[in-house]
Amino acid sequence: MEMEQFYYDNKIVKKFIYATILFGVVGMLVGLTLAVMYLFPNMTDGISWLSYGRLRPLHTNAVIFAFVGNAFFAGMYYSLQRLLKARMFSDFLSNLHFWGWQLIIVAAAITLPLGYTSSKEYAELEWPIDIAIALIWVVMGINMIGTMIKRRERHLYVAIWFYIATFVTVAVLHIFNNIEIPVSGLKSYSVYAGVQDALVQWWYGHNAVAFFLTTPFLGLMYYFVPKIANRPVYSYRLSIIHFWSLIFIYIWAGPHHLLYSALPNWAQNLGVAFSVMLIAPSWGGMINGLLTLRGAWDKVREEPVLKFFVVAITGYGMATFEGPMLSLKNVNAIAHYTDWIVAHVHVGALAWNGFMSFGIIYWLIPRMTKSELFSKKLANFHFWIGTLGIIVYTIPLYVAGFQQASMWKQFNPDGTLTYGNFLETVTAIMPMYWMRAIGGTLYLVGMLTLVYNIIMTVKAGNTIEDELAQAPALQTIKSSRLSGEKFHSWLERKPIQLTILATIAILIGGIIQIVPTIMVKSNIPTISSVKPYTPLELEGRDLYIREGCVGCHSQSIRPFRSEVVRYNGPQSKAGEFVYDHPFLWGSKRTGPDLLRVGGKYNDNWHFNHMWNPQSTSAGSIMPGYKWLFDNKPMDISLTQKKMQAMISLGVPYSPEEVANAQKTLREQAVKIEKNLESDPDFVKSYEDSRKKAEAKGEKFTPMNEREIVALIAYIQRLGTDIKVKETK
Repeated sequence: MEMEQFYYDNKIVKKFIYATILFGVVGMLVGLTLAVMYLFPNMTDGISWLSYGRLRPLHTNAVIFAFVGNAFFAGMYYSLQRLLKARMFSDFLSNLHFWGWQLIIVAAAITLPLGYTSSKEYAELEWPIDIAIALIWVVMGINMIGTMIKRRERHLYVAIWFYIATFVTVAVLHIFNNIEIPVSGLKSYSVYAGVQDALVQWWYGHNAVAFFLTTPFLGLMYYFVPKIANRPVYSYRLSIIHFWSLIFIYIWAGPHHLLYSALPNWAQNLGVAFSVMLIAPSWGGMINGLLTLRGAWDKVREEPVLKFFVVAITGYGMATFEGPMLSLKNVNAIAHYTDWIVAHVHVGALAWNGFMSFGIIYWLIPRMTKSELFSKKLANFHFWIGTLGIIVYTIPLYVAGFQQASMWKQFNPDGTLTYGNFLETVTAIMPMYWMRAIGGTLYLVGMLTLVYNIIMTVKAGNTIEDELAQAPALQTIKSSRLSGEKFHSWLERKPIQLTILATIAILIGGIIQIVPTIMVKSNIPTISSVKPYTPLELEGRDLYIREGCVGCHSQSIRPFRSEVVRYNGPQSKAGEFVYDHPFLWGSKRTGPDLLRVGGKYNDNWHFNHMWNPQSTSAGSIMPGYKWLFDNKPMDISLTQKKMQAMISLGVPYSPEEVANAQKTLREQAVKIEKNLESDPDFVKSYEDSRKKAEAKGEKFTPMNEREIVALIAYIQRLGTDIKVKETK
């Protein structure tokens, strides 16, 4: 057959690898900074854009979408061209994908520290950036499918199936979770409320882990492990079962993040059932990966790249066994809201995604520069110190999780909580937080070792250029099945049909879970005493979102005696959250639950607590929020627009309430200011600040016009719609 010559595009692979390394360092540095903040909570005191609540989403987005995302794109662009024996469909689309994605990352790095966030975990970016993500993702998909259509290889290899599933599923998840009503250029409200928003968010959140951190890297595993080990994939049949069962079952598992919440029980139970089933396909993939190395274990001893892959696949197996176990209600009752979950997440992120990325980088750069890796000893050092870092990071957090759960639930013989002060559980686990910071430091040292090793390899090697290749043109593919051809073999040469079937497989679970929750009103019984937020409370809620308070405080009381007593019960009810756009149930309790905190403390306590948390709560690791007290008026220019947006979402504000919003807001703010004046210390400091402003010739902003008052109003509202008796 006549051979055609063409060039593989290595330059786009190089760009994504360099971006992976850069954002890996940045994301891990931010993560280590956050770990140190647990030990020194006021290390960035008074600097709003360096506060814990704003940096935490920056860390998760940088690691997930910048580091892991770029690593996937690098591996995909390299492997896809070789598996299809074709250059990418369009160099322009490849470069548009690269630069568009990096601009999105930069936009995230600017907006998140400035407090522009939707608060939805792993989907914090505001609506203009969401639109950009969708557009760039479609660009990648067009380029990928276009390359499949012009391929020179008849069958689509298993890695490509996972790339296809990643493309279609992430697109569906991202679009449906981020349907929002814009209020301004960087402010929006989710169209879903309360329970519905929680379900859609964790349908997205769980499957962002599944289809952004798992399926694409399984595709990379199916290409790079056999390639580097020079062994065939252990089982072709197992890869088929692994792929279809994984993408079908995974999409159902989101509700296991909401066990014991106000989500209807039927949805919770569906999530549990499918989560347990996930063990089979997940371990099928792990077994297929590890057994591919049969007969190549001598290479594992010698090649640091294969060492990274072995630990990565093992970490994947551990995390995907632990995940289904955590979805069992009796286990979830212990682990949820504790540091156990943080440890679980980082086993997957540091071992599976991190080590797979490192192995791919160490293998690709020498091949593309036509040289040897600068130092195998340094790569081995990276492997061992990275592995040690994972162990030192995660094991103390598992211990911390068990200790938190145990202390939260213990009672004295007289029926009172043994550790009634939440801070007792915080101070008890501080040694584990020190260990986490040390483990993170070790892992970062490994990352910096990689940076040096790759820089020296690139310097010693040739300039990375496109790679010459040749292959015969693919003859016309018959659409009908050939004689004796099995269905899946036929499907493997039909990229469009494969894409359509994968889309159907992932849509079924989402439709069955989400549509009834939104359409059947009996799933969310309303409560007549629950009213919309006042204008000042609405502004305060947006400040709570801006400062990332949901990252440390939950607003969901589970039906446990320990929680009902500790948080002044009763358990959360679906009807409480019908006006919450977005929901704020949270997923981690570094501090206590706040659902019933309204009225528990007076306004002065909250005022002092937000200025200096340690002044009211000895041993607290919460930072101060001094910028909320700044001598400048709170921005209420959008208050009426916010209320009108809420009306369009079904919140029953009257036209009069919207028209009088600013007047109502001021009246409530003045009442809070008068409450604050009951404290002589407040009056004295208030007068001193007034005199200082006048002496400097500055305009003095009354306390009732400052942001802190709105935040106090929101916090004092929490839980007051549900009348409860004081628990003695």
